[in-house]
Amino acid sequence: MELVLYTRRDCELCGEMEAVLDQILPRFTTASLRRVEIDRDGALEAQFGLEVPVLFVNGRKAFKYRCTPRELRKRLEREK
Repeated sequence: MELVLYTRRDCELCGEMEAVLDQILPRFTTASLRRVEIDRDGALEAQFGLEVPVLFVNGRKAFKYRCTPRELRKRLEREK
């Protein structure tokens, strides 16, 4: 299972989503997380703008801005 989290520097919501991911991902040993900071990529910055964090699961947008540990766990369980 592949997760990609698009973030920005100094983003409070990004930190919140990262904390949820850090809490839940250890339960999913087949999951890999790649964090992408969009500030370093003009194309990604144009694509996402201020609409971060955005979490993709297996290539599909799963969450934008916020997710709870319960929501994330349920979403990842569907991907098993």
